[in-house]
This record gives sequence, structure tokens and C-alpha cells, in this order.
Amino acid sequence: MKNVCVYRDLIKNNMFMRMLLIFSIISMITIITLSYIVFRSIADSTIRRELEVQRAAMESVDRYIRQQYEMAQDMVRDLHRNEALSANTSYFMEHPYPDYIEHLTEGFYTNRDNYSTDTQTHFQQLVDEHTSIRHVLLYSAEEQYLASFSKNVPFKQRYVNAAHSYIPDVMAMETSAISAPNQWVRRTIGEQDPALLSIRIPLNNKQTLQNIGQFLVFLDSRSIDQSLVSYSNSLKGEIVVVSVNGKVLYDSSGQYYGRTYPLVKVEESLFDSSGTGSIDMVQDRYINQLISADQGYVVIGSVPTGDIAASYAGIRSTILSISVLCLLFAIMVPAFFIINFAKRTRRIIRFIQKVKEGDLSARIQDSREDELGQIASSFNDMLVELNHYIDRVYKAEIRQKETELVALQARINPHFLYNTLEVIRMRAISQGARDVGDMIYSLSVLFKSQVQKKKNHTLKDELEACRLYLELFRIRYKDHFIYRMKVDSSLYAYPVVKLSLQPIIENYVIHGIRSDGPSNRLDIEVSILAGRLQIEVRDNGKGIAAERLDEIRQELELHEESGRMFGLRSVHSRLRFLYGPEYGITLESEPGEGTRVLIHFPMEQSYIEEGTGAARV
Repeated sequence: MKNVCVYRDLIKNNMFMRMLLIFSIISMITIITLSYIVFRSIADSTIRRELEVQRAAMESVDRYIRQQYEMAQDMVRDLHRNEALSANTSYFMEHPYPDYIEHLTEGFYTNRDNYSTDTQTHFQQLVDEHTSIRHVLLYSAEEQYLASFSKNVPFKQRYVNAAHSYIPDVMAMETSAISAPNQWVRRTIGEQDPALLSIRIPLNNKQTLQNIGQFLVFLDSRSIDQSLVSYSNSLKGEIVVVSVNGKVLYDSSGQYYGRTYPLVKVEESLFDSSGTGSIDMVQDRYINQLISADQGYVVIGSVPTGDIAASYAGIRSTILSISVLCLLFAIMVPAFFIINFAKRTRRIIRFIQKVKEGDLSARIQDSREDELGQIASSFNDMLVELNHYIDRVYKAEIRQKETELVALQARINPHFLYNTLEVIRMRAISQGARDVGDMIYSLSVLFKSQVQKKKNHTLKDELEACRLYLELFRIRYKDHFIYRMKVDSSLYAYPVVKLSLQPIIENYVIHGIRSDGPSNRLDIEVSILAGRLQIEVRDNGKGIAAERLDEIRQELELHEESGRMFGLRSVHSRLRFLYGPEYGITLESEPGEGTRVLIHFPMEQSYIEEGTGAARV
């Protein structure tokens, strides 16, 4: 219960406290949201920058591997360009080693060949000249032996026929040009270092174009580190090169050599080109892939999310500190002004309570010129005027009300007039003046309809009042005046403004009818036109001169009453006031031809969609 009272006193019934609370909540949400957006923007920018650096490093690794592959291709092309070296190499791979030595010796003494065309010397020089090459291997498909050229190790030739080794089967298999060295080849040459990368190129006999074996280059994978020297200070995470079977060919961190890379399924990546350039999240690591499908390997960049988050941790702390300061400033400064306004408002409320209790001499003491000061000054002025009003006007108004009450009591009872007209009508009928009786009857009913209060005044009521009025003049002028009403019976119930049509007809009777004319005619036609209810009053009377017609139109558009044309202005002004400036009265007239008056009312859709059968009165 105590909590409810505190809520009611401090929040529910305290507008300024609610304003402060709402403003504080909006400020907190806004500042926190903006801070989060700024932080996310900076964090995303940092992540993109780090991943772009890693991507550039991956491309550098890819270029290095391709350069090494091109180097191996150039070795084979140089071999074929040298005719003697190409012929000796083909003989070397198609014959036993003793036969090759004999062939080489005979060629030297017979043709004076240079020992630089010696296959063994040539490939040993290749190994010695390139620091990244660990081994060069020549596999003879014909003789099924494996010749190895290594750094600081003498040339060796090992027979690996199918009866004693799997190497012939391995060499016969189609594999990628770049892969991890086969374990049987490793075992044969006695190489156990897992940090090796194998480049394999088929060798053909230049004369017969038949395959004579394979040329293999084993590169030291650690030599790829030199492609990352320029990224040593900015690169985060690790870069791994993985073969088609998932074996790690290169690992910048050195922890995955000899193992299958666990974070990426390389088979899926090689056959799904959409993975190139995409960033995946695997085990709290950003994974970036660069796929080389033609060579059969994938360069993978892996960065722990924590390493990247550490790069923008300082920015996060800075943003948090600034957000807290902004929150304090955004809450404390408005709170100072709101509390000040609350005090002044409560002072005004206490003053109003005094006035409510009858103390009209109280005044608010607030000399400031802001909104509250203006309220205080206006209220003080109002009290001064109120006191003067009470002294000067109130008593005079009391006397005026008393006078009006006496006049109201002295008003003639309308029923007395109805009864008097009925006595006169009966007297006229008894004396044989039936036309006078009919006129008195029409006048009585017309007067009664005008005085009688009715909740809804319809089109039918208005037309009936016009009919009674016109009947008076039809009886007076007898055969010299006729009138006609044409209206759809479905429109009878449509509500219209009372006395919106009768003043126009009265205007015709007073100003337009030709009392000496033989055929005065008045037509009233109701129709629906362009979604509006239109009442057309058309006569063949005297008409209106052009100058006078312009004056009448200008008079109708005046905003102030001039005392002229009261009937027309009354109808026109009421229609515009109720329905808008597009409604009202439109006048057309030709002198000697007659006048046409159009009255427009808004039309509801339900009336537009009803039947259109015509009824005549």
C-alpha cells in the first residue's frame, strides 16, 4: 500500500516527474542505441580491416605457391628446350642406370658432349640453386625406379617395382598437381619432415611424346613464410594451405602439419565456388577461404574472435565512458530545469486554489517573462478584469434578465394564433369565399410548420412548406400562375437545412413574378449530379440585369452582413458554413427570360446508389 501511495504522489499525479522519467528513459534508450550502433560500426570496421589484411596475406601465399609451381613448370620446359639434356633425360628414365652411364660416356667421347647435359648433374644443380627445394625426384615408369636429388645428400636410385612397393600404383593414380608428399615416397627417400609440399608434373619423351614418368619437386613448406614477412606485424590468426584430401601443406602456426585440418571440409569447398571470398564462423573463429580448384588446394585464413575483439577493446571502453557521461549530462541538466518549472507551477496551483475559495484579491508573484510568467501575468490581469466585471456588468445583467423574463411571459401563445386563423377560415367558407378559406388554411399550416420544432428536417418537409407557400399565390393568380415539382421519391428522407429553399421561392414571388402576365411558371427539380444533391429553381419571370446580377454575386461572397438580400445570404452562408465553400447557391439570369437558381448539398453514397424513379408533385 505504501508503494502505491509513493507511485501516486511521485509519478501518477506529478506531471513533471513523469516528464523527467519519460525524458530520462528516452535519453537512455537513445544514447545506448547510438553507442551500440557506433560500437558495432567500429567493431565491424575493425573486423573487416583485420580480415582484409588476412585476405591480402592469403593472396600473397597463393601467389608464392603458384610461383613455385611455375618454377617447376619452367624446369620442365627448360629441360625440353635443351635437346641433348632432353634426350639424355629420356634415356636416363627409359634404361637402367649403368646403361645411362655408358650412353653418357660414349656420347662424350664420340660427340664431345658437355657434362652440363648430364641429367644427374642438371637436377642436382636445381636442388642446390633453389633454397626452397628439399628434394627433386624422377620416377621412371619403364624401369620402375625412383631417382632422388637432395641437398647435401648423394644421388640415389631406388628400384620400386610393383612387387615390392606401392609407389608404381601411387604414380599411376591421377592426383592434383600440388599436394602433400605420398607417405610411400617419403618412406622410400627417408624423409619424415611433415612440412613439405609436393609439385608433380608428368614427363614425356620429346621424340615419341609418350609418358616416361613423373617429375616431383618437394618444397620446404616453411619457405612460404617469406611471403608473409610484410604482414608479420598486422596479421592475426593463422594461414593454412590444405590439399584436396584435407592434408595440411602449410601452416603459419606450425601446429597442423601432418594432420587433417579440422575446421573446413576441403572437398566441399573445392566443388562450391560460392565459398570463395565468403566469411564463415566456425568454433568462435572467422574462417576465410581462397580456393584454387585448378591446382587442387585451398588457402584458409583462421582468426579467433577473441584476437579481433582485443583490437577494439580500448574503443569499447572509451565509448562506454562517453556514453555514461552523456547519460548523466542528458538527465541532470533537464532535471534542473524541470524541477524549477515544477516549483513555479505548484506555486501557481496554490494561488488558483485561493481564488477558487473566493479570495479574488490574491496575486501571483512571478516577474519572469517565459510561459509560466505570462500565465501568471495573464491570470492577474484576468482577476482585475473579473473584479471590474462584477462591479459594472453583473448587476446590470441581472436587471436585464429580469426584463427579458417579463417579456417572455408576455409573448403570444402560438396556439391562440392557430385557433384564430381557423375561426376566420370557417367564417370565410360559411360566407361562400372558399378560395379565401383555402388561402387561410395554407397560411395556417405553413405558419405551423415554420414554428413547430422537429428533430430531423427532410427534403420532403422543405418541399411541402414550399408547396403550401406556392398554393397561396396559385389561388391568388388563378390561371396566370402554375408551378411544378420533380423529385425522386427515394430522396424524400434526405436531411436538408430548414428554410434553404423557401426564401428563394419567396424571392421569386416578390421580385420575379409578372402580375400582369398570362403565364407565370416556376419549376423545382431535384437531382443527383456529380455526387451532389442539386435543387434547381427555374422561372420565366422578369430576370435580373447583368449589372445587378454581378452585385448579387459579390454580395453573396461578402464575409459580413450588409443588411441586403437577407434571404439569399442566409441560405448561402448556412450551406457554406455547414458543408464547405464548394456548396451554396449559384445564380443565372437573363433579363426578360427568367432566372435559374442552383442549390448544392453534399450527397451521401447510400442515397446515390438507391433507385432513380421520378415522382411529380
